[in-house]
Amino acid sequence: MTELALSVREATWAPRRRDPLLLEATSFDLSKGQVMGIVGPNGAGKTTLLRMIYGYHRPLSGDILVGGESVRQMAPRALARKVAAVLQEQPSDFALTVGEIVALGRVPHRLGFSTPGERDGEIIEAAMARMDLHRLAHRSLSTLSGGERQRVMVARALAQEPELLVLDEPTNHLDIRHQLEVLDLIRELDLTIVTSLHDLNLAADVCDRILMLKNGQPQGYGTPQEVLCANRVSDTFQVKAQREELSLSGKAHLTFQLS
Repeated sequence: MTELALSVREATWAPRRRDPLLLEATSFDLSKGQVMGIVGPNGAGKTTLLRMIYGYHRPLSGDILVGGESVRQMAPRALARKVAAVLQEQPSDFALTVGEIVALGRVPHRLGFSTPGERDGEIIEAAMARMDLHRLAHRSLSTLSGGERQRVMVARALAQEPELLVLDEPTNHLDIRHQLEVLDLIRELDLTIVTSLHDLNLAADVCDRILMLKNGQPQGYGTPQEVLCANRVSDTFQVKAQREELSLSGKAHLTFQLS
């Protein structure tokens, strides 16, 4: 039987119990090692769902299980050992160096104010090397570009050694080279990954499963081929979508026009 890394069960969310739901009842299972993309127009509920998965929001109703454990029952430190998140907006005013920020990824694994573990240095070095950050190790975060800050935060998340990695629009602020590097990272990491993406063709290329949202309501969940059909994309994004087969790669490609 395939081991589930993430199970979302009829989860809903609103700022307060009497407020309109920003995410209506949503359910899906994600197997260990799979990459799941969340797609939908602005305001669809993508970031709300991600915040629930990494514990910033608690479900108003329903539940979210990470590795079989309910996020409702986990203390923040325990959840941070299982789930790492890289957000769209990165801080620019940290009075810390790149190396120090990446090292923060090891904090959830320490007890109280204990000193770093024996493997911490090795893990931090590997994360920085993976994101090509050694030349920036002693730079302050405030001196970096948006793309460089994004790479620092991905490295910090990798240093957490999570079971589940949450990426909110991970290619934002990145130039083409580093976009491709992050996408290669998504493909290569031995991790379960949940990511929101605006680019549907990109999502189809890197994701095993797709969840499509519109106005906080799930529109479909399954493989990219199942979910990213022209009719569903057209309805969800209010465009005229066409699905074309690329003869050289054998892959499908979506094109769009205003409806």
